[in-house]
Amino acid sequence: MSSDKTLSWAFAEEQMVENDLVAQARSTAEDLGISAVSPATGSLLRILSSVSGARTAVEVGTGTGVSGLYLLQGSDSLTLTTIDVEAEAQRAAREVFARAGIRASRTRLIKGRSADILPRLADHSYDLVLIDGDPEEAPGDAEEALRILRPGGLLIVARALLDGKVADPARREPETVAIRGLVKDVLEQSPLCALVPIGSGLLLAQATQTP
Repeated sequence: MSSDKTLSWAFAEEQMVENDLVAQARSTAEDLGISAVSPATGSLLRILSSVSGARTAVEVGTGTGVSGLYLLQGSDSLTLTTIDVEAEAQRAAREVFARAGIRASRTRLIKGRSADILPRLADHSYDLVLIDGDPEEAPGDAEEALRILRPGGLLIVARALLDGKVADPARREPETVAIRGLVKDVLEQSPLCALVPIGSGLLLAQATQTP
């Protein structure tokens, strides 16, 4: 069964053909030693951006713009605020967004730590939040995300399985423990949520709706 699941995962990834701009952003990420979401994960992000009807999104972990491109390509009406500590990566992301024909008014790139930036964002002001930054900071990021999301908004946590580490109880690295705890808390506390074994894993949860 395990072998079959691995083959199915590999097959799903192989079916996703990325356009030249995404491929360029991915190549730049590899050059800078940055981990980008997988092609199949990106395709799912694009669909979620589209079907959710999100108009405002926040991304923790700009990288070189791979995940941001997928989100922006999912909806022409989406505006993206994206946060990262790496100025060089954000310069690459800004360039690839421009080459993709995305209007500058649709993106706001902020250099800084998510722990410093997210608390400055207004309550209940965003439709979608993608967390793909430092795994050890993900629980705090998720708490802030649920604060800034509108009721019914969508929280997405990338790398929610850490390439299988989260599923192995013997793995006790700080980042693994942090993500494992976050997954457990979200699945227990969120009425509408899902853990999707695609790429390095995606955790999805809908912010609590008002009565």
